[in-house]
Amino acid sequence: MTLRISAALALAAAFAAAETVPVPTVTALPVTPTSRPFMAADHTMDPEDLSKSGYVEAEFLVTGKANVYNWASDGSVTVKTTGAPYTGKILVRRPAEPSKFSGTVVVELMNPARRFDWGMMWGYLHDYLIESGDAWVGITMPGSVAGLQKFNPSRYASLSFANPSPNEVCAAPARGRGRGRGPAGPSATEDGLRFDMISQVAAALKSVDKNMPFAGFRVDRVYMTTQIGDLETYMNAIHPRATLADGKPAYDGYLVKNPTAPSRISDCGSAPGRGDAHALIQDLNVPVIAVAAQGEVIGSLAFRRPDADGPNGRYRLYEIAGAAHIDKFAYATGFPAIADQTAAVGSAQGNAEWPFNAMCDPPIPLSEHPLLKYSYDAALMNLDAWSRKGVAPPKEERMQVTEGTMPELVMDEFGHAKGGVRNPWVDVPTATYATTSPGPGTCAELGHVTPFNAERIKMLYPSERAYAKKVNGDVDTLVKAHWFTESDGKNMKESLAAAFGK
Repeated sequence: MTLRISAALALAAAFAAAETVPVPTVTALPVTPTSRPFMAADHTMDPEDLSKSGYVEAEFLVTGKANVYNWASDGSVTVKTTGAPYTGKILVRRPAEPSKFSGTVVVELMNPARRFDWGMMWGYLHDYLIESGDAWVGITMPGSVAGLQKFNPSRYASLSFANPSPNEVCAAPARGRGRGRGPAGPSATEDGLRFDMISQVAAALKSVDKNMPFAGFRVDRVYMTTQIGDLETYMNAIHPRATLADGKPAYDGYLVKNPTAPSRISDCGSAPGRGDAHALIQDLNVPVIAVAAQGEVIGSLAFRRPDADGPNGRYRLYEIAGAAHIDKFAYATGFPAIADQTAAVGSAQGNAEWPFNAMCDPPIPLSEHPLLKYSYDAALMNLDAWSRKGVAPPKEERMQVTEGTMPELVMDEFGHAKGGVRNPWVDVPTATYATTSPGPGTCAELGHVTPFNAERIKMLYPSERAYAKKVNGDVDTLVKAHWFTESDGKNMKESLAAAFGK
């Protein structure tokens, strides 16, 4: 009995100590004629020269020790294994000059859905980040390591999330989204090490040590974003105990793309199940803004929660009328080049114009509709103001949904959802913006446009001048209310005016 009590006390003490996030070891990875970062900015689907914007790119190994956690259905978190070594990787894009840096760093958990790094949110946010002087840091998730090591075996040889319990067989299927072994046999890797790594990356970014990625720069805000459920797991299970040496949280706020189910906390661990209150984003001591496109709302209904303005619970959910789940912006500058995809995993889906194996029926182009991109820009703008200045962002009603076991969105006469965050495409429409398309696979998540005929356009807008007046008034109102940035509002006016009647 004494031994059991001592062991329990030791584990509790280790857990308490882990609440102060240590600064990991960070090592720069040089760029040579034969070795460069995977997903380097000039090797994406839409390559860009960051130097023309006054930005630089650098890649670093991050080495430290991490715990593996268990997460019970009542929301409690315990330590399963302490101090297991790991080596991860980050890709950094920042202004070259400290004087041009805003002080804000946006950290993205890069999507491993195709078994390599995918900077989806960089694809959406990079114009706004560069305009604002913000920095971006992409963290490689364990699911991408094998692909990166195949892409460049020597550059990425040291990446490791070795399982501290390699002979363990999971006792029961693990609930929750994301990778996990369930009741299967032993595994050489432990994905659960990623969560402490994520905290330690924030500690490294805020460190003033000369060996750190932002040495000589003043970092005063670090926000996290991604689409994957690791964000929900981190916020609910890890954030409350991820405190830096100065007593402040590792992350100062969160931008959520499409609220979803939390991922598993470890290979054998689980997450609160769908419908469990602990699967919802919990109240935190930092602000959270979640964005759900119209095409994501029905799938995310189980994760709706009220907005909040308290000091220990600042939350907004923005449901964007007329927006589909995904579009070309997620793939252009945030998706590695076809050749690099093939080098990493042996093949690539589709091509640069259509990065999927199957076409929709009938075929559609990958949407270049900027609505979702503009919505993320505004969400980040509002998140930053909320964190820095305490300026609460606007609120908007949620989309109207029918009752019953199979809920549906209530649509207006133009084919757009009623309620949600409005915009000129649905307030002053010249087309129906469908948020799903017929066909296999990803088609259900892709939008397409059906323009109104000339007769309907004429009935709605007697002249191009009348249309422009309505658009400009709508945009001015939305920008003034902080639903969109001033730059994006200007772009909206110009593009919508140019497209009228075409």
